[in-house]
Amino acid sequence: MDGFDPATSFVGETAERYDDELRGDEDETVDFLAGLAGSRPALELAIGTGRVAVPLSERGVEVHGIELSVEMLAQLRAKPSGAGLPVTVGDMSAADAPGSDYGLVYLVFNTIHNLLTQDDQVRCYENAARHLAPDGVFVVETGVPEAWLKGRRQFVDAEYVAAGEVVLDVVSYDPVSQVADENHVHLSASGVRMGPISQRLSYPSEHDLMARIAGLRLVDRWGGWKGEDFAADSPRHISVYSRCPSA
Repeated sequence: MDGFDPATSFVGETAERYDDELRGDEDETVDFLAGLAGSRPALELAIGTGRVAVPLSERGVEVHGIELSVEMLAQLRAKPSGAGLPVTVGDMSAADAPGSDYGLVYLVFNTIHNLLTQDDQVRCYENAARHLAPDGVFVVETGVPEAWLKGRRQFVDAEYVAAGEVVLDVVSYDPVSQVADENHVHLSASGVRMGPISQRLSYPSEHDLMARIAGLRLVDRWGGWKGEDFAADSPRHISVYSRCPSA
């Protein structure tokens, strides 16, 4: 994307506003993850502002994190329950976590797509695998590209329309690199606000192959955090991976 540095995706106003527009499924996300973690420690890749990590820790799960953006991390630290969570500042595809042998490693909310090459996404799987306990699991939640793109390479969607504000989602997709350049454009009487981001969209079968490269295998796949079936029209998948028997 012209004039855009992906490293700046989650800084400044983006970090400050990140928790203003939660998806509303945080409780069911935490229920799902807490059930997998049990009494074992968990590691969140790209822990961000702690929208999942904080309530998960409040459920009694010991949560650690890796986070690239120090400004997102500052938002986490400003929360009473987030101030003491152990977090490594670094790239989730390479950084060492504060601990090891986690019963649960998780990466949610399309964040795997923020790694803009297939090699980087594979390295992320490898990094997750090396932090897992022998019987641990890696959970990935991300959107299904076709459910979002619907065969389109360029489009504008109206995300929100009100009398005083309009939010447009402007997207250009390159099927060769699988990178979607996206800008959330907020128009209101107070002015125009841009929210650019680039993402490499990867398919469920591609995730399974990346997992195999990392020595992991698919054990479950769901269409939602409440255990909904994953089907051809599911807009996202929640995939659970464990170590291959020989890994």
